[in-house]
Parts: sequence; structure tokens; C-alpha cells
Amino acid sequence: MVRDFRDEPVDAALLERLVDLAARAPSAGKAQGWHLVALRGARTARFWDATLPAERRATFAWPGLLRAPVVLLALADPDAYVARYAEPDKAATGLGEGTEAWPAPYWTIDAGFAVMSLLLAAHAEGLGALFFAVSRGADEVRDALGIPARLELLGAIALGWPAEGPRRAGASAGRRRRAAREILRDGAWDAGWPASG
Repeated sequence: MVRDFRDEPVDAALLERLVDLAARAPSAGKAQGWHLVALRGARTARFWDATLPAERRATFAWPGLLRAPVVLLALADPDAYVARYAEPDKAATGLGEGTEAWPAPYWTIDAGFAVMSLLLAAHAEGLGALFFAVSRGADEVRDALGIPARLELLGAIALGWPAEGPRRAGASAGRRRRAAREILRDGAWDAGWPASG
């Protein structure tokens, strides 16, 4: 994840190509119930003014993040999944009856797939990107941008050309990454993963 950007713009055609690649991510019933609100150039100020007020910026650890020329807001639409699964070819599943019928929130899962695909595509193009939570100012952002309450705001993606020079690692970068043997279970939850074989 990149937290320090040059203020060089990202070409609109490149951004559209990244979103087109993200649209190929898995989607339950091909519902594709996710959206991106794109703030570019000077419009990113609306986002930062709501989420990082000027009085907090002097002590903000990542001032280069505010130079990102694109901020995308990732949104998931539960209603799109209910509507899709109410269609004749999916009606027998019962998932078209409402969000409570779903065993897992596939709108969130699918939007996560799409965001990850976008992040990987951006990296392949030489862009830097950072996915982060919108924990402060979320209501102000929604109001300012007219985002309907029914949509889940999953987070934001800062996108742009990485700044030159050494990168300061995030606070969690030093945490140990779990090994595959700590994640995999062989056949049952209480089974470990074989060391060999």
C-alpha cells in the first residue's frame, strides 16, 4: 500500500481501464452490486475536508497521502443482490426475499473482490494505491456526495503515481505474516496442516 503520492494526474482512460478489469471480479449471480464514486484533482479536497479537518493535518503521519490525485469511494449495494436473486432463474434459492435470507453478505464480499482486483491492476500499471477505512466524517462525505443510505461505504482507495524515494512503512508492517500451515486446516477445523505430504 502506498501512502505518499506525486500530484501528477491519472489519465481518465487508465482509470476506466482499471475499473473495467475490476468489473471482471467474481460476482454472485453476476449481480455486480458495487459502485465507485471517483473524486479527482481538486474534488478530492471535499473528501479530505470531511475526513481529515485542517486542524488535524499538521500532525497527520502521511501528508503525501493528501496528494493522491484520485480518491475512490467503494460502495456495496445489498438491494442489487436481493433483486437479482428474485429473478426467475434464481428465485428458488429464496435469497430474493431479503438481505436476512443470505448466509453471508455477498454484496460486501463481491465489492471486496472488485476492490482487490482494482488494487492489483493499479499496481501492474505502476500506480500506487491505498485502501483505507472512512471512519471519521463518513456521514459528511455521504451527504456531500449524495450517497444513498442503502449503500454500504466499504472504504476509500487513494490512487496515483507513487512519490520517489524511500517509503515509510505503516504501523502494522512489522507484524509477522501468518504461515500457510497456520491458516490451512486439513479436512476439519480441529485438524492441523501436515508438515509434508
